[in-house]
Amino acid sequence: MLAFLPNLGAPELLIIGAIALLIFGNRLPSVARSVGKSLVEFKKGMNEIEEEVKQAGSVENKKTEKSETNV
Repeated sequence: MLAFLPNLGAPELLIIGAIALLIFGNRLPSVARSVGKSLVEFKKGMNEIEEEVKQAGSVENKKTEKSETNV
């Protein structure tokens, strides 16, 4: 599908970058900023989910430890 990507060198990337600057112009920094903010929000969400999973696992471990000591 994207077999041409390994063949891109520095000159090709510079040309693509120049075309992107011509097309997007002043919008490019704002687009990059919004993409960065989106990535930060995504990472925050992933960290929150990870913490919830850890908390659920620790609560489950405590329940099993209590049931084992009660037996």
